[in-house]
Amino acid sequence: MWLFKYLFTNAYRSLQTPNGRRLLWLFFRYAGRPRHQSGVIPFLGYRFQVPDALSFVWQFKEIFTDESYRFTTDIAKPVILDCGANIGTSLAYFRQTYPQARIIAFEADPAIGAVLAQNLKANGINDIDVVNKAVWINDEGLDFGSGEADGASMFSETGRRLVPSVRLRDYLLRETRIDMLKIDIEGAETDVLVDCADALAHVRNLFIEYHAYIGHPQTLGLITRLLENHGFRYYIDSNQSRVRPLVNHRYRGNDLMDLQLNISAYRP
Repeated sequence: MWLFKYLFTNAYRSLQTPNGRRLLWLFFRYAGRPRHQSGVIPFLGYRFQVPDALSFVWQFKEIFTDESYRFTTDIAKPVILDCGANIGTSLAYFRQTYPQARIIAFEADPAIGAVLAQNLKANGINDIDVVNKAVWINDEGLDFGSGEADGASMFSETGRRLVPSVRLRDYLLRETRIDMLKIDIEGAETDVLVDCADALAHVRNLFIEYHAYIGHPQTLGLITRLLENHGFRYYIDSNQSRVRPLVNHRYRGNDLMDLQLNISAYRP
């Protein structure tokens, strides 16, 4: 029994829930497709246009199977800010799980933003305020690379351009309560969080996808100190499972990034 659990832990866990079984089907059906080719994938009553099938399957795992964005709230209409909404998978989850929530979504990449708008409209995911701008420390624009699939970032050298930006701090200060702040902005998170530090008082739950890019300082300690100093408890998780990390210095063979972590923070 223990050998079976050791060898087949992920598959065993997936079989325990409906969305886990759907994940296995998505892996079987779509994960082997050629990378970075656009197509339509049906799931949970939705039909999403996706720029890369494998990236979408990993999104489904994190969002619908693992429910990494689930939070508890004592009000009927929680406020959710989704920074880095990508093609809208997280918005589908938020709208389904918190049907009366007021949601503001930000997406920096113009091409991905167009896919996001199409997916929301085609699937009847309504009443979401979509801001097609980068989340940043000012509203003067951000030098931004489009990357591939979900790899767009300020560190990507592909398709670089100046994209419009908004200062997240301004949005936080407009609210008296933010039930969930999701930040998945591909390397800009540390600068943005430092800029927003004095505006986090009304944030109750915070999800940060932390990225460290090769050739640039690692700033995980700065983020965790910021969370501690502003009254958050946090949990850090990584799906890298990197073997021999003192020898293997790359994140999934990535030539740009050598670390990615999920930080879930909440107020006790």
